[in-house]
Amino acid sequence: MNLDPVQQAAQAQFSRQSHRYGSGHILENIEDVRAAAEQIPLAPGSRVLDIAAANGHTGLFFAAQGHRVVLADISEAMLERAREAAAARGLAVETCQHAAESLPYADGEFDLVTCRVAAHHFSSPVAFIRETARVLKPGGWFLLIDGSVEDNEPMAEAWIHEVEQLRDPSHARFLTPGAWSALCEAAGLQVRSAELFPFKQPNLEWYFETAATSPANRERVRDLIATAPEEARRLFELAEEEGTTVWWWRRLTLLARKKA
Repeated sequence: MNLDPVQQAAQAQFSRQSHRYGSGHILENIEDVRAAAEQIPLAPGSRVLDIAAANGHTGLFFAAQGHRVVLADISEAMLERAREAAAARGLAVETCQHAAESLPYADGEFDLVTCRVAAHHFSSPVAFIRETARVLKPGGWFLLIDGSVEDNEPMAEAWIHEVEQLRDPSHARFLTPGAWSALCEAAGLQVRSAELFPFKQPNLEWYFETAATSPANRERVRDLIATAPEEARRLFELAEEEGTTVWWWRRLTLLARKKA
């Protein structure tokens, strides 16, 4: 793979930290996927691509429903753990290593493409959405779940961007619901819904450990929290609980369909 610097950073980070994304990780709770899937009328045995699958939580949900699933990730270490998780559950899946911005599949190959809590690491959201639209069948579905920020909240968006880049150097950018919707529409994906849901993050120390944040950057993040603008403090509900900082992400669930 020829990877750009952002992709290289993501591959390195998630290869190092792949062991943290399995059992016990917050992504193991797939109720958001389950709720979204209720709105997607998939025929039995549909072809599903899960981009940036990590340890496979989303893709394995669809595999358990009897669909034919490809788990894709930029990190081979992540895919190995996903294969282990699939085997432990007796599920058959394919795996493929590649970046999200260049998909090695034929046009119109999939009935559903999913991507959950990963797109903020991508170097080119435009290319990711364009490629997603290309590999979907006419009438196929796209499910995106990711951290986001309300439209028209520039102070809060700038604050969380600085926090995330310090915590995890592979972070690229959170996009707003409006920005994701515009990219989808430009690529021929009709947005059916784009909703933000509050999602409580585990405490700050867990947040640091998951990304192996350096000691110096941990202190800088703590300073940013202490001096957070009112817009960020309000939007992310910053608070102290049992001696540590907690906050509520805004998690976007976007559902779109390719024009038939």
